[in-house]
Amino acid sequence: MTEHAPTVDIYVDPACPFGWVTSRWLAGVAERRGVEVTWHQMSLAVLNDGREMDGAHAERMVTSRHAGRLLAATADLVPAKDLYLALGRRLHTEGLALTDDVAAAALTECGLDSASTTAMYDDRWDDAVAEAHRRSQEALGGTGGCPITVVSGRAFFGPVLTEIPSTDEADRLFDGLVALSDAPAFAQMERPRVGPPKLEEAA
Repeated sequence: MTEHAPTVDIYVDPACPFGWVTSRWLAGVAERRGVEVTWHQMSLAVLNDGREMDGAHAERMVTSRHAGRLLAATADLVPAKDLYLALGRRLHTEGLALTDDVAAAALTECGLDSASTTAMYDDRWDDAVAEAHRRSQEALGGTGGCPITVVSGRAFFGPVLTEIPSTDEADRLFDGLVALSDAPAFAQMERPRVGPPKLEEAA
């Protein structure tokens, strides 16, 4: 256990599988240990605007833009965490595409009007998405992708996880992140990763 209860902010895009893995890790730690976590929107579509992409990456940017508009359109109605988790479970755990039916089911789960799926195609929400993404980069203090985690005021790009850790490993990882956040001199550490993340829940 940590000696103090840090506050945590996480910035995530529902389209990002790595963000989903990190969110499952953090949600589990928060529930077990009473950590206060605030969830925020960021946008891979905004981050990568103007870049040439094809295949799965291009499709992910479309999903990012559509999901981002849904989050922006419902920001005053439901916590970002609720819709993020409802969308993320369908996109990543269940492996579904973000169709109108999938979006409607996620909205209904959150107690929202399923007709709000029209926001996915409404570019009037793009300014709000861009502003949410700007806040994520401002929190980081630089340019970074998904996820961005802020522990007691100190921000990190990551942690980027390649699988959802077991309970003991999850707690050790969280304690390590808290330790790094408590070290003002710490700036960056990275090791190579291979392939997409494994999305299965740990036993």
